[in-house]
Amino acid sequence: MPPDVDPGCELCSRPPPAGWVLAYRGDEAPGEEGTRETMLTLGNGYLASRGADPEASADGVHYPGTYLAGFHNRLAGPGQPDGTESIVNLPNWLPLTFRPASGEWFAPGRGRRLHEHRMLDLRRGVYLREVLVVDRDRRRTRVRQRRLVSMANPHLAALETIIVAENWSGRLEIRSGIDGGVLNANAPAEAGSCGRHLADVTTGGGDAETIWLTAVTTSSRHQVAVAARTRITHGGGHRRQAAHGPAEVNQVITVDVTPGERIGVEKTVAIFSNRDRAVSEPVTAACEDLGQAGPFDLVLADHVAAWARLWARFRLDVGEQHAWQAPVRVQTFHLLQTLSPHVIDLDAGVPARGLHGEGYHGHIFWDELFVYPYLNLRMPELTRALLEYRHRRLTAARRQAAAAGTAGAQFPWQSGESGRDESPARSRSPVTGQWVDDYTGRQQHVNLAVAYCVWRYWETTGDLSFLAASGVELLIEAARFWAGLATYDPADDRYDIRGVLGPDEYHDGYPGRPGQGLDNCAYINVMVAWVLGRAEEACGILARHPGVRPWREVDPTDEERRRWAHIRRRLRLVFLDDGTLAQFEGYGDLAELDWERYRQRYGDLRLLAPLLQAEGDDANRYKVSKQADVLMLLYLFSAEELADLVRGLGYEFDPARIPATVDYYLSRTSHGSTLSRVAHAWVLARTDRRRSFEMLVTALGTDLADPQHSSTRNGIHLGASAGTLDILQRCYTGLEIRGDLLRLNPQLPDGLAELDCVIRYRNQLISLHVDHERLRISAAPGADQPVPVAVRGRSFPLAPGSTATVELPSPAPTSGTPT
Repeated sequence: MPPDVDPGCELCSRPPPAGWVLAYRGDEAPGEEGTRETMLTLGNGYLASRGADPEASADGVHYPGTYLAGFHNRLAGPGQPDGTESIVNLPNWLPLTFRPASGEWFAPGRGRRLHEHRMLDLRRGVYLREVLVVDRDRRRTRVRQRRLVSMANPHLAALETIIVAENWSGRLEIRSGIDGGVLNANAPAEAGSCGRHLADVTTGGGDAETIWLTAVTTSSRHQVAVAARTRITHGGGHRRQAAHGPAEVNQVITVDVTPGERIGVEKTVAIFSNRDRAVSEPVTAACEDLGQAGPFDLVLADHVAAWARLWARFRLDVGEQHAWQAPVRVQTFHLLQTLSPHVIDLDAGVPARGLHGEGYHGHIFWDELFVYPYLNLRMPELTRALLEYRHRRLTAARRQAAAAGTAGAQFPWQSGESGRDESPARSRSPVTGQWVDDYTGRQQHVNLAVAYCVWRYWETTGDLSFLAASGVELLIEAARFWAGLATYDPADDRYDIRGVLGPDEYHDGYPGRPGQGLDNCAYINVMVAWVLGRAEEACGILARHPGVRPWREVDPTDEERRRWAHIRRRLRLVFLDDGTLAQFEGYGDLAELDWERYRQRYGDLRLLAPLLQAEGDDANRYKVSKQADVLMLLYLFSAEELADLVRGLGYEFDPARIPATVDYYLSRTSHGSTLSRVAHAWVLARTDRRRSFEMLVTALGTDLADPQHSSTRNGIHLGASAGTLDILQRCYTGLEIRGDLLRLNPQLPDGLAELDCVIRYRNQLISLHVDHERLRISAAPGADQPVPVAVRGRSFPLAPGSTATVELPSPAPTSGTPT
């Protein structure tokens, strides 16, 4: 029997199906514990709790953390003298430990763990744990735990603990509590978010089994209430006593045990805040909700049923025996724990690191660009709700644009609850630890991402009410901003956009001029041309539907429209000597980096720019990229769309040059962002499926591999999670929606034999099965109109309740042109 298998461990003997489990066994490295806690996080979109042990506290190794979506507070910190807004680490509801009378409380570092097995059951959304511990008096105690954060009731969480005194008898004490003395300390490198966000802690009790705690954030004055009910379900008579501290409340329960006797403890909690709808007193709401909650098994049954419904909607299968299947489900699981149907009723965006930690202060960046395409085809109403987060902050975006002297609206690179710019002026170097100037906040292309997401949502759903109520205004204000930045050069009859940053991030200026921006970034100029066209098209759509036109005046003037039309035809692009699209004007004059020399010196070059900075050098001097920039255009647009955009600007564009363009920039990219391999896996899918496969495998394993050096301890990167899933869903199936037509052109990589998924298109549920020989597409029965489908040029209507099978002969040798 393997040394890490315990014959008495139920998890060792009866694990869930292999494709549905994430497991950790044995005495693993303390330096990796933060990543494991992130990966074992449980959440439901409203609430999430990291997978810390109930007996642990924040000690540099373990980090309990509980977060509510959109619940932020502001603290002063470096780079933000007037305060940095951060997601708040809320009172810890998990604390539960035990001791033999007169012994030590079970905690990390106390006693010897003979065996520990932790397992995340992805299908049921349950964290399972079993630990066998022996104390200094050689008393062996086995602990079995099941934990959930309810997907059925967003305010509920529960922990079931079975304690077995294996070789001793006597008095057992169990301590269950709520800790309101927590700090934000999960991301110490981001010091602006660290510190105590909670004040005015009060505690109390309800019935004999119930305790509660409330706290208020120091600046935003948000109130949170946690009520906990601890119940003994197995064992004899017991006694309990409450203990109230300055920032915590506990119950100590005493019960007599005999060898082999099972003592069952159920801890159920309810969490509310004053940001919740239809709630006047959070503590009253928490106690009432808790009073209605049934025993653990009933809460579990409702929770499992809710997850079953989610898995049916978000099914994405590559084969139960395939090595990808479990990672695919891990990524899906963690995405849904932050972006579940419960978010639809919240005012929340897409936090870059989910609700799994405090990385990036819980801020919202441009990651929705990678998330919404996946959600649009699964649960579009969720995308709409998340886009409304942006629309509600349009006034703040207009103010930011006005402060910069431009028209329209400019969303900040980092956004929180208020919508003001939360981007830091300085940040800590991950190489030297020193504080350095941070110019990433100048990435104004975030509002291009918002506009792109608005249009793709509209294309996928045909949601006219959203386009009229919110979408058209977001598009118009983005168009106004960029039209305001474009300056006309009559000598060339061209428009220039100067002093901007693209997605690359390694180039924030020209050599010797850091932070001053770049001129005529290809990504930005092409995207601006596209956005100007979509804003005009959206206005035309609403003009044909006067009954849904917004009551407020949002239409651009005739003069604006004429200027937009001119700009979108005459924006400047720059090309290298061989005809490759240049990342920005002047890119061709930069030096080449000796990549091999730096690989020999440092090995991993994901931190290339900070490494150069530590040497007194500057990435602005070199043809290097952190992540896709020019190639992002091939991630967002098909070759056909991109060719039309470039030609629409008056330039020649040969799609046959795309493979050379991909190779050129890919060889100069360090993949310093987890999003990088997502974008590159996509653009390689039609030109080099083997390399695309390798990129995707790396992206799928980002959160699972190398935990000691992973930033995953600060949270799950939702953009990377959704992006990897979307490669399977759209890229490898060739799924594209344009002109009210569902297009499919499957090309699975050699490492993938088959793919099954369910999508939702125009309110119809459609099942896809793809292998290397055929595509089978089925529509669920219903009363909807047939869906127009095109598979490799063959068009047909797919009626509700029907199935079509299309043979997929091997495509002719490709020129390397993606579709």
